[in-house]
Amino acid sequence: MSKAPNPVDKYVGSRVRMRRIMLGMSQEKLGEALGLTFQQVQKYEKGTNRVGASRIQQIAEILQVPVSFLFEGGPSGVAGPDGFAEGASPSYVSDFLATSEGLALTKAFTRITDSKMRRSIVDLVEQIAAREGPDKR
Repeated sequence: MSKAPNPVDKYVGSRVRMRRIMLGMSQEKLGEALGLTFQQVQKYEKGTNRVGASRIQQIAEILQVPVSFLFEGGPSGVAGPDGFAEGASPSYVSDFLATSEGLALTKAFTRITDSKMRRSIVDLVEQIAAREGPDKR
């Protein structure tokens, strides 16, 4: 029986992947900078292997972000007044942003300054998605 990755490890890994893709950096290049193989970077990004504190700091420096960037919006595990943990963005958001398509779409979309055009694009994408079938989240 295999153990499922910890949600925080998985989230931090997805943030590493997202930032690496934003910089146009390969897993191999990040691995070289860390003195690791790309397979180890892959395991970090999937949350399969836990990243130690000193390695997190090293990764943040290489990716040119503060350490906090790797945790922003992630699962906190801190229970709120209603007994539930602080709600983060749904995982499909970070999963989408961690893909090259998601990142390219987000970068291009944020460059559009005309709010009516942006709304039209959202409407178009929603119509296309509706043809694909019901939302499965």
